[in-house]
Amino acid sequence: MADTVPLTDHDISEALCDQVRQADRDRTPLRIVGGNTKAFYGRDIDGQELSTREHRGISHYDPVELIVSVRSGTPLAELEAALDAEGQRLPCEPPHFGASATVGGMIACGLSGPRRPWAGSVRDLVLGTRVITHEGKQLRFGGEVMKNVAGYDLSRLMVGAQGTLGLLTEVSLKVLPKPAASHSLRLELPLDAALTKLAEWGRQPLPLSAASYHDGALHLRLEGGVSSVAATRERLGGDSLDAGYWEALREQQLAFFCNDQRPLWRLSLPNNTPPLALDGEVLYDWAGAQRWLKSDADAADIREACARAGGHATCYTPGAAEPFTPLAAVVAKYHRNLKAELDPNGIFNPGRLYAEV
Repeated sequence: MADTVPLTDHDISEALCDQVRQADRDRTPLRIVGGNTKAFYGRDIDGQELSTREHRGISHYDPVELIVSVRSGTPLAELEAALDAEGQRLPCEPPHFGASATVGGMIACGLSGPRRPWAGSVRDLVLGTRVITHEGKQLRFGGEVMKNVAGYDLSRLMVGAQGTLGLLTEVSLKVLPKPAASHSLRLELPLDAALTKLAEWGRQPLPLSAASYHDGALHLRLEGGVSSVAATRERLGGDSLDAGYWEALREQQLAFFCNDQRPLWRLSLPNNTPPLALDGEVLYDWAGAQRWLKSDADAADIREACARAGGHATCYTPGAAEPFTPLAAVVAKYHRNLKAELDPNGIFNPGRLYAEV
């Protein structure tokens, strides 16, 4: 990962409110941009650029209470460096896909890394947000404590919305301490044996925090107390694995992701799903619940196979006409109604997720 930029505190929320207000009056579509490292994720859109890069800084951080509030344009690496200095981290291990990745992009895309099945998703970390509405008003939703929510939980609704519901300006997050010990292993196993082992270990209190399979080997990460990690390492055996493997997997820098012209698909599937009958090369992540598929197979065939297994497929190749699985009619109606309620003039990233929203 590149060196982090110097710590900067800069609040331009008023200027952002003015730009949104003008766009709503003129009904001018806005293309919201942060670090632009995840521009490939979603449909291409046309619109006037609205950049959050200058709206940055950690506005509040309480390491004792495990809470941090940060502006949306803050580089993700800068936030992670501040947490690391206090022996803490974002447990969901979000990918960057570039040194300029921002906190706002992390929330908008909602992507999580190898630790997600064991530590939770980006959505699970969100306590509250500040959002600029289509009227150019900055509103606060949620707060800095976990509590029950009545009605729409708008803060968490922003996660994965790709900026289609409003302009995120600040988010409050739950953070966690880094573990006392960590060790990674590589075990050479056939795929069926690896999946059987993962299903078996999933029913046991082992300190697993990552599990992937490719190139004929199962890769595991153990995190937790010193004695627990040491005992599990001794029990499972295998060879030691460089800890940098997990960052390379998270950032799609492994050889699997490079120098291949086939479309890349992310398959989201229920736990313990057997291998799907699809042509192509597969890397298993999240103990098999997330699978990366490189394949020239027809998009409809890939999605049908995932649907039969109870999952869905997302195309990660830039320029895909429909990167996300089409919505069922009744679900699409709810999406349209929510978009119409929060963004009646359709100015926020129109068509980023689906053509109708």
